[in-house]
Amino acid sequence: MRMNFARVTDQLALRFAGQEAVVNIERKRRYSYRELHLLTNRIVNMMRERLQLKRGDVYMCILENDNLSLLHAWTAFKGEAAVAYTNYRDSFSEHAWQVEFIKPKVVFIENALLDSHFEMLRERGVTVVCMDRPATPRDGLLAFEDLLEGSSDANPEVETDTMKDIVIYRFTGGTTGKSKCAQYTMDNWLALRDSLYTEAEQIYDADQRYLHMAPLSHGSGLGVLATLFRGGCTVTQNVPDLKTWCRNVEAERATTTLMLPTMVYRLLDLPEAKQHDLSSLRTIVYGGAPMSPAKLRQAQERFGNIFVQVYGATECLTTAAMLTKADHLSAGDDKHLSSAGRVSTVVEIKVVDEQGKEVKRGETGEIWLRSRGTITGYLDNPEGTATEFQDGFWKSGDLGYLDERGFLYLVDRKKDMIITGGFNVYAVEVEAALNSHPAVAISAVVGVPHQEWGEAVHAEVVLKDGATATSEELIEHVKGKLGRFKAPKEVVFVDALPVSVVGKVLRRHVRDKYWAAQARRVS
Repeated sequence: MRMNFARVTDQLALRFAGQEAVVNIERKRRYSYRELHLLTNRIVNMMRERLQLKRGDVYMCILENDNLSLLHAWTAFKGEAAVAYTNYRDSFSEHAWQVEFIKPKVVFIENALLDSHFEMLRERGVTVVCMDRPATPRDGLLAFEDLLEGSSDANPEVETDTMKDIVIYRFTGGTTGKSKCAQYTMDNWLALRDSLYTEAEQIYDADQRYLHMAPLSHGSGLGVLATLFRGGCTVTQNVPDLKTWCRNVEAERATTTLMLPTMVYRLLDLPEAKQHDLSSLRTIVYGGAPMSPAKLRQAQERFGNIFVQVYGATECLTTAAMLTKADHLSAGDDKHLSSAGRVSTVVEIKVVDEQGKEVKRGETGEIWLRSRGTITGYLDNPEGTATEFQDGFWKSGDLGYLDERGFLYLVDRKKDMIITGGFNVYAVEVEAALNSHPAVAISAVVGVPHQEWGEAVHAEVVLKDGATATSEELIEHVKGKLGRFKAPKEVVFVDALPVSVVGKVLRRHVRDKYWAAQARRVS
């Protein structure tokens, strides 16, 4: 199927004309549906005519939420070139690797990163566009505002094959020590929108004001299309600060937001949560881990029954399971509150054994997901694609089971992946960073239980004979290579690590001793 997405947004602009579509709090920008439609037409025409971004080209966004909101789906789907989203707060080395891998023709970047990133980008032949006019000009640096001047707001007249053309790239953690790059068609994203409309409980409507504090490049951005097509408003906040969030909820009368369970826990103890009027909130979506039933009850007493849990994945861009507001009201039976929710009606989930054979309901196995939102594979990674995809299913690496009522329970993790504060961290990439330190002989990285983050990145390290290092030194070393959220929270020095007969480190043995007292081996 072919689609001219600008025609679609033109109809939305007619229907919701003067209603607010996007609000950027820090930059004090407000766009109605009509204004957003015309602005994104201008952006796409500028990209094609002045930056020569055509079909087959890629541009990358290293942007905070307010600027990324301008270049999100409403721009990506109107143009010819594909966009790669990356986390603004990733480390320099991670950004450098992503640029090297995806080879973008153009990078849109925040001015605050110019000192650290500009030379690296220019050395790779990238056209660099900063989002604000720079105080000091640089040879080869272009300013977004200057490029937009005089650009036409007419329909770009670009048609996209919704099933075949790759329009968006997003990076995920890599089991080989490098990130994997998920590639999406427009239909993958429209499937996500549709999946959010299938539940009897609807959180998306024309009165919705969705406040995004979490990165739009990641989980928070998955709600933008569902908001757009209902006539709601996307409100962006750049700083991940709950005090600021409280002020913004009150000022913008926010109705919806996405939070990790740990953020909800902090909100319960935050004085600003009582000082500001948060009564406009109708829905707090959470994911990454179930919420503690005791904490959930406290949150419901404080804020009302406004909580919705969603289970999904980068590789399967669909709401795979949802614990609705109604599900959060139990009649004395809280067991399902520890689940990931009921399986969506628009996704296939099967639970399989080691041979890929489906197990009986109630039995534990690996969770496989298939839907319109499931990607076809990873960019330039045939080995990863062959390993993780089969017959259209994505093999999640999560171990769990389905009960008789259709609730999905996660009990362990098959892959050496750690989910800490909602971010995926693969053990091997952290180990590679640790092992690059001259004092380290070998390391093992695992996820351990953590009250706030669900899991914390934990490392056990064997030093080389005669070498010395402190845990703080190694943590800072990893931060410099991978960024703060992938760095271990704790490093423990040991004389030896458990290894197999062929000398492979047995992470499971390291991990088991930390989870022995836990009913579930995943948080």
